[in-house]
Amino acid sequence: MTETETGGEDRPLLAVRLDDLFKTVRPKGKHWTNAEVADELKRANPELKVGGVYLSQLRTGKRSNPSPDLLAALARFFGVSVAYFFDDKVAQSVLSEIAAIEALRQSGVRAVAMRAAGMKKENLQAITAIMDQYRQLQGLPPVDDPSGPE
Repeated sequence: MTETETGGEDRPLLAVRLDDLFKTVRPKGKHWTNAEVADELKRANPELKVGGVYLSQLRTGKRSNPSPDLLAALARFFGVSVAYFFDDKVAQSVLSEIAAIEALRQSGVRAVAMRAAGMKKENLQAITAIMDQYRQLQGLPPVDDPSGPE
């Protein structure tokens, strides 16, 4: 298998992407166990054959061929397109959005974002420059944000 097929790990790409959803997306504001997700999926679609053990096997790569119905149900549950599981561009876009949401969850980051909302572009650029200097002083990597302050 190529790195693309395995996500650079010893697991199939589907397993890596599904596991990433479990670890980073928080439907209804919480982390979900395999069993809880399986219960929610069956509640939404009683015909669906899924259990916590099977989801665990999909996440670890021990099983790798879920039904299209299960993939669609998982995508709906986590709020992503089914294409997330197969399309590198869609997956990267989703993971970037998740990273941004996670950053906003960090203490203090949300307060900064709320204060920046509605400010003039010039002011945001000045504030961003100051924050970039502080990041550099703390040894943090530069932020790769091609859009810059809007």
